Amino acid sequence: MTVKLRTFGAGVLAIAAAQAVFAPAAVAQVAITGIESVNDRIDDIEENVRDDMARAEDAARFGNPEFRPGLSGSASLGYSGKTGNNESQDLSAGVRLRFAQGNFVQSLNAALDFSESNNTSTKEDVLAVYDASYYFDQNFYGFAIARLETDGLASTAAETRRDGFLGFGPGYRVINTPDMTWRVQAGIGVSYLEDGARNSTTETGYLAASRFFYKINDNFFVTNDTDVLKSDSALRANNDLGLNVKMTDTLSTRVSYLTEYNESRAIRTDNKLGVSLVFGF
Repeated sequence: MTVKLRTFGAGVLAIAAAQAVFAPAAVAQVAITGIESVNDRIDDIEENVRDDMARAEDAARFGNPEFRPGLSGSASLGYSGKTGNNESQDLSAGVRLRFAQGNFVQSLNAALDFSESNNTSTKEDVLAVYDASYYFDQNFYGFAIARLETDGLASTAAETRRDGFLGFGPGYRVINTPDMTWRVQAGIGVSYLEDGARNSTTETGYLAASRFFYKINDNFFVTNDTDVLKSDSALRANNDLGLNVKMTDTLSTRVSYLTEYNESRAIRTDNKLGVSLVFGF
């Protein structure tokens, strides 16, 4: 083996030199043919599908979730800049923080998206949610939630510049078995809206939510999530019905039907059908 390594050493160096010379062309070819782009897009699709299925599992459905004590979380940052015929910049950042201490669990999630094209801002979006839960026992808990969503480019009365909500209340698990769980929660809060013309409205809001999970067998379970927010200006409600099927060890699917109701809109109800499929071989 030693002789062979010495014999082919010059050849290895020659190949390495050739790769260094032609690497830019190879990279350009990959970019032009779109191989990397399609792989990145597939990764995004797979991640979205798996996240959709993971949300259906509802880790908190059986009671006080087991989280690592203390502070934990993750952060991500993405940036891209382009020059030439068109100049643009895109910056996105996200952070997940959780602090667990005994029966008290707090979390903070935030996402930022900023874009600029030819020295003009095209996106300035921020979304942050704070969530806290205190578990008195496996069935009874209290919660607090704060949400802020901003659009820095909103400039007209028809656009929303800031949308905030702060609320709290109790929650209770009506059913808590391995095959079926159902918990409900209700509370009171304050809603704040500001449009692009800087007109703002602050009003009291009442919220209610329901989370239902039913495991029919090891391969099939049903979920139904309902959220209702009532304020002086409008009644808003969302209902998400999901059917989750594990057909084989390598094939799983989720079919969801989302209904969004807002009585302040001309067309009050929007419906959305979603199908997520994961298949490996």
